[in-house]
Amino acid sequence: MATARERLASSLEILEELQRDGRRVFHTTELTRVHRDRLLANGFLQRATPGWVISINPSVRPGDSTPWYSAFWEFCASYCGRRFGKRWWLSAEQSALLHGGNTAVPEQVVIHAPEAANNRLELPFGTSLFDVRDPREPPATNVEERDGLRMFAAGVALTRVSAAFFRSRPAEARVLLSRVRDASEVLAPLLDGGRSVVAGRLAAAFRRSQRPVVADEIIRAMRAAGHVVRETDPFAPGTEVSVLPMANPTALRLRALWERFRVPVLDLFPPAPGLPRDRERFLARVDDIFRTDAYHSLSIEGYQVSPELIDRVRSGEWDPEGTDRDHRDALAAFGYWRAFRRVRDGVARVLAGQAAAGLARDEHQEWHRELFAPTVTAGIVPPRELAGYRSQPVYIRGSRHVPPRAGAVVDAMEALFDLLEREPEPAVRAVLGHWALGYVHPWPDGNGRMARFLMNLMLASGGYPWTVIRVGHRAEYMAALDAASSGQRIEPFAGFLAHRVGR
Repeated sequence: MATARERLASSLEILEELQRDGRRVFHTTELTRVHRDRLLANGFLQRATPGWVISINPSVRPGDSTPWYSAFWEFCASYCGRRFGKRWWLSAEQSALLHGGNTAVPEQVVIHAPEAANNRLELPFGTSLFDVRDPREPPATNVEERDGLRMFAAGVALTRVSAAFFRSRPAEARVLLSRVRDASEVLAPLLDGGRSVVAGRLAAAFRRSQRPVVADEIIRAMRAAGHVVRETDPFAPGTEVSVLPMANPTALRLRALWERFRVPVLDLFPPAPGLPRDRERFLARVDDIFRTDAYHSLSIEGYQVSPELIDRVRSGEWDPEGTDRDHRDALAAFGYWRAFRRVRDGVARVLAGQAAAGLARDEHQEWHRELFAPTVTAGIVPPRELAGYRSQPVYIRGSRHVPPRAGAVVDAMEALFDLLEREPEPAVRAVLGHWALGYVHPWPDGNGRMARFLMNLMLASGGYPWTVIRVGHRAEYMAALDAASSGQRIEPFAGFLAHRVGR
């Protein structure tokens, strides 16, 4: 008779086969009841809604929302595909958000289908899916599919969102306007529906974004078809909507949000003291704060380190080749010490007059390699951790924000460093540099530590002191970051950092 371990192994083999194409969401009919119940009981599956399960790591703590948020969009695609086949599509607003680079998990996603029942499907962690019965199936050319999600093409979504979208979601609207290369991308749906009011709205939006050629083409084409068009600017007064350089949606969205966020940061942050006259004294304070900074930065990330361990690492009493070789937390502390020293040397160069943003562009990959070299050498993590930016999806524990796909990371990081180099205010570089690096999440691990290193280098460029974010404030810190990434509200995070810098 097979042992319990052997029975679990046979169920895991079935699950591994289902996951071969990277899937994490399964209909219950894809597993026999015996295998399904065994995997649920052992923590390898989690129920999403009746008839559906998601694969998880057994180490996930009860109540952790990360597995669900990371599987949310795959669930939507799988559920709708199984129920409606190819005859469904995301709402215009949700399509516009995704095209605009906003991949945050919404509280409710709205889909349309001719066979829908106007029902709301309750899902984990306060999320839901609402299906709207809609017999007006759009032409196939108006809909595109990405990762199983059927959505309106970018230009078509612009013609279908309400006027309120431009006021409530100006960053995404600006990205969409920038992605439209020619008026023909919006004119076909406008002309097919005789939508003169929408045409006037889009013409005004393109004119406001300094693209008068597109605006004029919309007006001329609509009038040639016999429509009366009056331009009506849909954006709120004072909103910056100039055209963004063509790039991937994540890079465009970073630029749009940066311009939107910088004013609140300046309103909340104390004025920059300026570079210190006594550079050695400033650097001595950075050296003195290492023990505190390392303890709190590593503890925020879940490492179990003590001030005594950190002192051993700094003094050289730690033995990476002997008793401490297999100590994961000690290796993390050693990596943090190596990276801290490199960032500290960067601070010295910034105080001597080197541009902080250019230095960070040149050095940030070295900071990351220093963080993980000890654990790679010890064989605890694979050597690919030192390769640079990630090549796979990542997720942020407990956050609705879903970092951009791996293929967008390089362009997004280029955009981040371009923004840092163009930004004249050190406070903005520090706050938005930290937020944006976490938003992109460019590495498989170490993003939080790297964001705090970047923040402190930028703070030093304005003469602000090295600032420690304490583990006791972790919940407030993470909530403030999520408010910026998922809710487009930078004020909580800017206020949080301003208070700590002020102290």
